[in-house]
Amino acid sequence: MSSRAAPPTRLTAVITSIVQAAGYDLEDVVVTPAGRRSLVRVVVDADGGITLDQVAELSRALSEALDESEGSAMGAAPYVLEVSSPGVDRPLTQPRHWRRAVGRLVTLTQAEEGTVRGRVARSDDSGVVLDVNGEHLELPFERIASARVEVEFNRRSASEEES
Repeated sequence: MSSRAAPPTRLTAVITSIVQAAGYDLEDVVVTPAGRRSLVRVVVDADGGITLDQVAELSRALSEALDESEGSAMGAAPYVLEVSSPGVDRPLTQPRHWRRAVGRLVTLTQAEEGTVRGRVARSDDSGVVLDVNGEHLELPFERIASARVEVEFNRRSASEEES
């Protein structure tokens, strides 16, 4: 079991500025002790997703920023930097996560009414509309306890859904 401590404020500020300047959303920063080093995990995303080349470019920019000055955000301690995008199984917790999931199949647990499985039809800053067996179900975010995108190996294309 690993310990998860809040990352130092200066570290988070440096990472946030680089990620936002590159046009991405910072989803998470986790610093975990790993022997004599620290493991710094940075999770980023963007509308339309993020490519491996973009992750590599951002990783270089973050590494340079963290190393560039005396009293850097990491201090004198050695560290390993990992930059990635969130996995498909990440929880949907923010309106932007729901916008990115339009058209995807999700399973959600409502705060009081059980589990629902449906396709995200649309989403805004206050809630989501799911297509559940051909019926639209409108849910405000405050009624959703948890939600995840389901992995679909034979996902129907938009043209198949229209016919």
